[in-house]
Amino acid sequence: MNKRGMKIDCLHFHSFPYTGEAAKQKVMDLTAKIGEYNGGINLYVVSFTKIQEAIHENCPEEYMITMMRRFMMRIAERLAKKLGCQAIITGESLGQVASQTIESITSSNSVVSMPVLRPLIAFDKLDIIEISRKIDTYETSILPYEDCCTVFLPKFPLIKPDLSKVVKTESRLNVEELIEDAMQSIEKFSF
Repeated sequence: MNKRGMKIDCLHFHSFPYTGEAAKQKVMDLTAKIGEYNGGINLYVVSFTKIQEAIHENCPEEYMITMMRRFMMRIAERLAKKLGCQAIITGESLGQVASQTIESITSSNSVVSMPVLRPLIAFDKLDIIEISRKIDTYETSILPYEDCCTVFLPKFPLIKPDLSKVVKTESRLNVEELIEDAMQSIEKFSF
């Protein structure tokens, strides 16, 4: 999106204490690198731990990733609207992992009304690695720190979630309260 001249802000979901400060620093370092191509950049870090714990406690294990993605999209949209942004941009690559199937993408899209841009959707892993090497983010990106998507990782995540079952499962959670709590935790960093 930088290549197309779009000014972007970044959002990172941090799951302290399950993920450490080194994982957060890795994201900050990557954001600083991307900022070099963007004329400066802001990174917003949201505490995602309570949401993950609530999902883990109240939903079947296989729904963990699906539920997380839906919360991420809602939080991204709220922050984007607050900042005056016009779209959400994700790094999904179709079929790369379980949360990036068309059914999973449909599930996460269903909770937002803002356009979702996916510039890497048709790229494969090798294409993405090549780009990351060109922009000097590859070595940092492979540092072995956990991210929020590896916390409470199910053995068998849903690959083709049925939207009606997802909505029913999600009703076990106080979605609004969890989102509001997460929104209050947001930290801003500028590079």
